Amino acid sequence: MGIVNVTPDSFSDGGKFLDADAAVAHALELVAQGAEILDIGGESTRPGAEPISEAEELRRILPVIEQLVPQVRVPLSIDTMKPAVARAALQAGASIVNDVAAYREGDAMWKVVVEFSAGYICMHARDTPQTMQVNPVYADVVREAGDFFSARLEKMKAGGMTADQVVLDVGIGFGKTLEHNLQLLAALRSFKTLRRPLLLGVSRKSFIGKLLGTELAARLPASLACATLAVESGVQFIRTHDVAETVQTVRMTEAIMAARCERR
Repeated sequence: MGIVNVTPDSFSDGGKFLDADAAVAHALELVAQGAEILDIGGESTRPGAEPISEAEELRRILPVIEQLVPQVRVPLSIDTMKPAVARAALQAGASIVNDVAAYREGDAMWKVVVEFSAGYICMHARDTPQTMQVNPVYADVVREAGDFFSARLEKMKAGGMTADQVVLDVGIGFGKTLEHNLQLLAALRSFKTLRRPLLLGVSRKSFIGKLLGTELAARLPASLACATLAVESGVQFIRTHDVAETVQTVRMTEAIMAARCERR
């Protein structure tokens, strides 16, 4: 899953692709590099990011989706917390909603997903981007994330969503400390008991810098290490800024795993 941030303030590439034509060109390049899904977002969800209006988010993302639909065959995902933005994006040709605010109690977003029979990425997080990193505390982050997913799957089923529409994301960096992130990465395989595909997004995130002391531009090797671990743990979707390098990493890991199976 290649990341297309149509924002001025995303933590990694904010401002680079705010212009619709630049965003489209970047998206096409990611597809050429091997992206099998494009995740388009118009509102930054980095820690401390300020919310934007629905109208501004639509102004940013709709021209990009409308230009990409006739040019690419890969699915388009809309990365948004707003049901109205998700609806407009799905009407324009997106087919997946990537919801970092799946913690909300209202069901408006799920109703949109059900209406369009869209895919839905359910991410574990706590609170809003403005507050999520203010002293996050868990008794057991792995167990609590698992309980969250189980409860959400039941609620979504009651609301008319089918299980095969849902992908789960443990939400690395969203309301977690460095230690919480490491615990979730170490326990990825345990989430397979939920019988849903898993997505992992670690690309260039700040926990890497906290652990290794690396600046943003130097975090690719650690991001790829996490991708390797994720594939070995049964994760099916890797969300990344660095598509070409991640595709190589994933394919090599898969080849080694296949050779391992052949020797058994």
